[in-house]
Amino acid sequence: MRNNLLIGIAALALTACGANEDAKQAQAEEILAPTTAEFAASLQERFLDAKPGDVIEIPAGTYAFERSLSLKVDGVTIRGAGQDKTILSFKDQLAGAEGLLVTANDFTIENLAIVDSIGDALKVNEGKNIKISGIRTEWTGGPKTENGAYGIYPVQCENVLVENSIAIGASDAGIYVGQSKNIVVRNNRAEYNVAGIEVENSVGADVFGNIATNNTGGILVFNMPNLPQEGHSTRVFDNQVYENNTKNFGHAGTPVASVPAGSGVVINSNDKVEIFDNDIRDNKTANVIISSVYSTGYDGMSKAESFDPFPEGIFIYGNKFSGGGESPDGLELGGLKMIMFGKDGAFPDILWDGFADPEKMVDGEITLEHRICVQNGDIQILNADGPNGFKNPAILDGEKITCELPKLGETKVAL
Repeated sequence: MRNNLLIGIAALALTACGANEDAKQAQAEEILAPTTAEFAASLQERFLDAKPGDVIEIPAGTYAFERSLSLKVDGVTIRGAGQDKTILSFKDQLAGAEGLLVTANDFTIENLAIVDSIGDALKVNEGKNIKISGIRTEWTGGPKTENGAYGIYPVQCENVLVENSIAIGASDAGIYVGQSKNIVVRNNRAEYNVAGIEVENSVGADVFGNIATNNTGGILVFNMPNLPQEGHSTRVFDNQVYENNTKNFGHAGTPVASVPAGSGVVINSNDKVEIFDNDIRDNKTANVIISSVYSTGYDGMSKAESFDPFPEGIFIYGNKFSGGGESPDGLELGGLKMIMFGKDGAFPDILWDGFADPEKMVDGEITLEHRICVQNGDIQILNADGPNGFKNPAILDGEKITCELPKLGETKVAL
């Protein structure tokens, strides 16, 4: 009995000793572990000290910043614990034009969120081999003109992959790729932006597997007149583009401020664009809009010498269209709909402003390679007759729009 009692006392003593050691270890770890404030303060130093090949891990947590972050070293990966777990917050930002500005090649960023920046959330400038994966950019107060312009914003880049990301609340474009070459934008979600996804003045882009909803315009393929690189060769396919009816909250005077609420896919002054195998529905102005710079309100901008203002070589086929066109944004479009289709009617799925290059016409018809070709069942085009002041709009269907253009090749980005 006495031996058993001694054994029990010894066991209790050992247990207590072990518990004390565990408590001391936990206390030591707590002392050594940086707070989120300390980690945030050190992160810019880590970016400045980075070397090619470094992987900068950012653990789960919300980290607050008062200034922009920047990275200028090639070959760096920034990796978080998840787009809902690692959050870089710029809600109290006092200085800087972006949340994170990257000027580097061979750059990867993945699995984190950048929220509430004063300006653009994530900007990557003049880089090659750029991978953006599993990123969330968001302005958490909802769609407001005061929000930053761009969520995910690679510009003047080459070999760009944007995938599995979310962009919410940008006052210009949620996901924007501009003046770039060789681009893949896939499996993203863009919501409550002015433009959900925009490819501008870029060459060779595949945009597929995305969801664009509750934006002003869902997916935009634009050429702006005052930029040195003219874009062409974009494929928009296998996307869901629906209910993009949010009131335009872009800054007055910016190009996207002219996008009517209720726009599904918008092509402006761009060439060689394919729209196929998408689900496009319930966009109240029109499911597809094809326009030139002359009907957008910024034709007075300075123009690059090579700028071609006309959308040409547009091929639309195999899409699923439904709803939309019943409540166009703006007095002019609303009045046009009322006159042509009545109170309960709707625009056709494709709205074209009617501008075409007279130098590319033969016997009054646009040459085949510059036409808008449609192979999409009984889908119609409304030619709004922009060149004549929208006086004689007309429905185009059947043989007038049925033609075929050479299909573009796949854009491949190995990252």
